[in-house]
Amino acid sequence: MKIKIIGDPLLACNEEGRLISRVATVFPRRRVLVTLPGTHAWQRVAFSDYVNAQLAAAGSKPMTCDEEVAEYMHSVDLILEPGIVLIRPDPANMDLAFEADEMLQELVSKRCIKFLQVTDQSVRQAIKERGECWRISALPRSPAEMTQMIRASRIGIGGLPIYYYNNLTGTRYLTVQEFSSLRQHPREVILQHLREIQEYSARKNRLRHPEIDFFMAGERFGKQDFAGFDLAAVAPSEVLQVFDPLERKFLRAVPESLRVDDPDNPEWRNQFFTSLVGQKNEILSEEILGGLSSEFFLQIEWLPGCRFEEGELLFDSIFEEPPPPASEPNACHLDPKTKGFIFNFIREFGDLQYINVGRVVSSLSQRPKEAGRREVYIAEIKPQGSPPPVVRIMRMQKWGIVEHLAENKDLLTSIMESEEYTEYTLDRRLACRQLGMNLPERFDLGRISETYAGPRTEYFGRLVWASYYERDYVYGVATDKVVRSKYADSAFSLQFAHLLGKAAAANIIVGRTSPEGRVLFDDGDEVLVESPNGMPLEIILADFTGAFREYQADLVNYAADYAQPIIRRNMFVPQPNVFARMFVDAFISRFSNIQAEYRKRQRAFDHLFKHRLHDVHGSFAYRWERILERMNRTDPVQLGRAIENQINL
Repeated sequence: MKIKIIGDPLLACNEEGRLISRVATVFPRRRVLVTLPGTHAWQRVAFSDYVNAQLAAAGSKPMTCDEEVAEYMHSVDLILEPGIVLIRPDPANMDLAFEADEMLQELVSKRCIKFLQVTDQSVRQAIKERGECWRISALPRSPAEMTQMIRASRIGIGGLPIYYYNNLTGTRYLTVQEFSSLRQHPREVILQHLREIQEYSARKNRLRHPEIDFFMAGERFGKQDFAGFDLAAVAPSEVLQVFDPLERKFLRAVPESLRVDDPDNPEWRNQFFTSLVGQKNEILSEEILGGLSSEFFLQIEWLPGCRFEEGELLFDSIFEEPPPPASEPNACHLDPKTKGFIFNFIREFGDLQYINVGRVVSSLSQRPKEAGRREVYIAEIKPQGSPPPVVRIMRMQKWGIVEHLAENKDLLTSIMESEEYTEYTLDRRLACRQLGMNLPERFDLGRISETYAGPRTEYFGRLVWASYYERDYVYGVATDKVVRSKYADSAFSLQFAHLLGKAAAANIIVGRTSPEGRVLFDDGDEVLVESPNGMPLEIILADFTGAFREYQADLVNYAADYAQPIIRRNMFVPQPNVFARMFVDAFISRFSNIQAEYRKRQRAFDHLFKHRLHDVHGSFAYRWERILERMNRTDPVQLGRAIENQINL
């Protein structure tokens, strides 16, 4: 049956390019969509009028009150933004929300339909189980995007767009500036809006939130200030006698710094953004996997993937749609690697309940970008039955076939050099473990196929393979992102210094540096794991990027670099001298222990990579030899004291 639309087409715009209506209501059971401008309550009334007219035409009685309520209970609220339809589901009836979703896909692309209310466990879990985390409405990632969201939230009810709409609660916020701006309009318009504000500030929507609220006024100004006026009896010529005292009181209620609507002012923007998203009402899309640390805050773009029904794998129908134009706002773009990851997870785990795959959109470390492939992905995999979900990190191999083809090498050479780099990477990890680095236990090599689309026309469209490395997610927080307030606890800060010193000892031994020679430590790869009571438990190196890059210089040359983690924190630890001493003592102790292990089993260490190519120009076997020789000749105490001298307390 064809969908009946009461109002303009979904997402229709006026001559100025603005949406005609910012809200809509869908009734899946009767396949009716109401898009008339106004409120959801008005739209439900319009739906009742339509149904009753249909009944009358058929010679039947109009709906009873109970029947109308039943119809309303089977409706779904929609919020409309440019190019986007946001579904606000009832957590107790997710099947209804998905039914509305299927119906809406007959009108617009699935990529344009997303969900709100995901702080609710029922909503979040239902979306996750469909493998559709990508359909959760993400919040802005930058001040510019926050500003755009604020400006796009402008909405009216029956008149001027003087309100800012909260998509999650349905509340329209009125600022003192917008209220004051009514003065410039004819008095009939002022009176119309005073009546509107009086009526709707006293109402609550079906989510039990006020229809209109007053930004930053608190208890000092609100619906009670309008209740004392009989606005129905006020003539337009008398309206300023009502408006003026209300404006003065509203102004006094709002802090002076927030009286001007200025998205370019960080204080106003942040305060207003919080009102529009309401931390208690919404969750950022990056937090839907419980327990992810703040390093992933606003950094994951969830991708279309698949879901499972009765054990059968069903890829998202969006894969069947033509790709969107590059200019489409908020477009969700497919990543062909997603299917490869999913196939590999099925081979590993067998029967699955759901998989969600996301792409980390920017580097979580502080270092500049290097050459080569840098894509990082995250996945939550839920096996069938009782096991908890598994979270994995997938990092594409830096130098693969595609990258070598870009260097104008032939296909065979590109394949061989890609395999050599894989072997080099795995050897580095083994060597890091041999030298006492605390790494994630799981580290697997995976491969996916991809279609070549690079500049080498002779290979265009050919199937090639890409390697990636997969590890378990480390539940913790990067050491450089530990909140400062935690260091105020002496027990926490000293235990942290001890763990950081141990990690620094192994790090300096393996020579972790950037291509430019900068030491890589305490800049995003080291993850602090805390005990249940919040105390530092261990530091795990999640990514050993740069290990064995520097294998020639004396280690004392890097004393100043390893003093920096302490210098950066000295200003907010309670006992700077003790903090530094704890770090240096742990550094010396750990370096000495690793050195002693080597001397105890020197032959085993020396022969670990004897079967590999030995090339003085920088083969890994040669680097390993030089790293061991340098460690063996270094005096841990002298090196520790050199670091301490650089701290210069």
